[in-house]
This record gives sequence, structure tokens and C-alpha cells, in this order.
Amino acid sequence: MRILLHDYSGHPFQVQLARELARRGHHVRHLFSAVFQTPRGALQRQAGDPEGFEVAAIDPGEPFAKYSYIKRLWQERRYGHLLQRELAAFRPDVALMSNTPPIALVMPQRWCRAHGVGFVFWVQDIYAEAVARLLGQKLGPLGAPAAWLYRRLEGGLLRRSNQVVPITDDFKPLLQSTGVPDRRMTTVENWSPLDELPLRAKDNAFAREHGLHDKTVLLYSGTLGLKHNPGLLLAIAEAHRDNPSVAVVVVSEGLGASWLAERKAGLNNLHLLPFQPFDRVPDMLGAADVLLAILEPEAGIYSVPSKVLTYLCAAKPLLVAMPPENLAARTIDRQEAGVVVGPDDATGFVAAARDLIADPTRRARLGGNGRAYAERTFDVQRIGARFETILAAAHADVMRT
Repeated sequence: MRILLHDYSGHPFQVQLARELARRGHHVRHLFSAVFQTPRGALQRQAGDPEGFEVAAIDPGEPFAKYSYIKRLWQERRYGHLLQRELAAFRPDVALMSNTPPIALVMPQRWCRAHGVGFVFWVQDIYAEAVARLLGQKLGPLGAPAAWLYRRLEGGLLRRSNQVVPITDDFKPLLQSTGVPDRRMTTVENWSPLDELPLRAKDNAFAREHGLHDKTVLLYSGTLGLKHNPGLLLAIAEAHRDNPSVAVVVVSEGLGASWLAERKAGLNNLHLLPFQPFDRVPDMLGAADVLLAILEPEAGIYSVPSKVLTYLCAAKPLLVAMPPENLAARTIDRQEAGVVVGPDDATGFVAAARDLIADPTRRARLGGNGRAYAERTFDVQRIGARFETILAAAHADVMRT
């Protein structure tokens, strides 16, 4: 098949899937947004890549206005037009869409339906629910009409998709309520590209560059946006402000990173770094002793942070503040790979950090459990075979109609 895989974010595991599908004999074009601010995967052709693998950025020509909602809507619609042009140029048999705002999918899906191209909606977040919560917080009852419109828009896209791939069974009841039949849904939990994340010693080039090789490092890496509370990271730094052997490292950009920068004065143990190139991620994770993740209560079951899966590859313990019902929290608990506290429990978050700092034996055990889970679970060949079946089903569905 000719497969167009679009991942708005350019995350590591989506482009790994594109390479795997190309290795299986398909012609795969992987697209991502050039301007979305987020950690990225290996988004250039590499030695050994299969001949049928292509990768390219869609560049709208201006920064993404993530927190300017009116301009953002216009940008997302324009992005959808650019994505439709890519579809028309490549002429795929099937399109797999991930992390893409619903407004940007309207024109691409319409084009696919008009030209007999299978359309697969890879559901990383329930976008309309996130918008509804955000508008409810900001506008109260006045946000209800916009929330209804987003639910209607996303629900229509889901119903018209030939296949839908939720990343957790937790999404299924809501997807069913929008009219997506079970026969068109296949859950595939996210993963991380284990073979691209080798284990590294703590004393490595990244650690030396930032003076971390001789410190106990608590590290957060990833987006810090409206689903997160950077105050939890600040609380850990403040709790250890007088301990020169403990460092809190935040690798991020955007709203949350700026918030921390404004409050960093006097906290010499708080290190703020920009997103790192993907080939530096193994050293970055190797420099850490504890890996941190946070998710707001409102995110609940409708958002699963992929950074947790990357962390599991690093053989380091996780400390996360998130709703216990979230799939990532349940995975950490089941695998005994770290400590989970409630998203509003700043006291518990700080206390758990102290406990982990004081107990290197426990850290090693929890980290080893996480790595063992990743080695058992993150098999891209098996995952690629599952997606191949889903994509073939979407293509067959179009051929029948």
C-alpha cells in the first residue's frame, strides 16, 4: 500500500511506525508540523532506512499560536488545506492521522472520501473533551456552545473514519457514544522506540555539560502546557534549595517553562533547558536519577502522556502526579515502576521525591521493573503488524463502497 502517516507533533514512536511499515514493503510518507513546539523523534532519513520511507515537514510559515484561540482556529484550518495538498500530491491508498486538531482534519478527510482513500483516525487524545474542560474553566456557561460545536465536529470525523485506533480502552465508551461502531475500533496502546533509546551511564556527555554527573537529578522532559502544573516541579526545587547535591532539571519550552523561569530567582538547583535533539535523549535520561511527570486532574482518562513510555525505557524510577485512573498511572502501579501521587498532592509529591532521593536501592529496583516492561511490550514489529492489519481493513472498507 501507499500510506500517508501524518503526526502533527512529530513524536518518536509514530515515525518509528512509519519506518517499520516501510520495512514491511509499503511506500510510506511521514509528515509532521514544522512549527508545533514539542519534543521530536528522528525526523530525517537515516542510513539503513528502507527505500519506501519518506519524511517531510509541513511548514505553514509562521509560529503556531497555541494560546491565541481565534488565530489558532484559523491556523488549524489553513494547516488542513496544506495537509490536503500533500494527500493530493502523494495519492495514498490509506491515510493514518495522529495528534491532528479536528479542524485541520475536515478537508483531508473530505478529500480522502472523495478519492477512495482509506482514512484512519489514531486517537491520542479526546480533543473535544479537552476543549470543553478548558472553555468551561475560562468562560463558564458561555463556553458551552463552542464545546458542543467541537464535540459535533470531532464526533463527525470519527464516525466517517474507516478505522479508529484509540490508545486505551478507556476511550471506547465515549467513542461509542459518538456513533463509532466496535467493528471499526482497534485499541493499540502507545509505546516508545526502545531500540533508539539505549541505556547510558549517569556520567555522560550531557551530564558533564550541565554539571549533573555528581548530583542526584530529578528530571522532567516534555511539554508543560495547560494540562500540567509546573508548580509541582517548583515545589521540589524549593524543598531542596539548600542541598547542593540535588538538582531539578526541566527540559521544556513554552508556557510552563516561561512560568518557571519567572520564579527561578534564588533557586540555583533548578535547571531549565530547551527541548533536546532526539539523539541526545538517551544521555539526558541517563543523567537522571528520578524521572518526573505531571497531569492535571481534568485530563483524567482522556489524555495519556507519552513521556511516561519514554521514561520506562531508561531504567530509572518514575515519580508522577496524575489521576490514578489514567492509563499511564495504572501502568506504573501495575509494573511497580515508580510512585504515583494525586495531581493536586504537592506535599505528597515532594515527600515521595525525598524518599526516592534517600533510597538508591529502591530507585534501581523500580527503574529495572520499568525497563523490563518496555522490553516485553515495545515490540515495533508486532505493533507494525497490527497497524498493517488496521490499514488494510480501512483500504478494504473503501474498496467495498
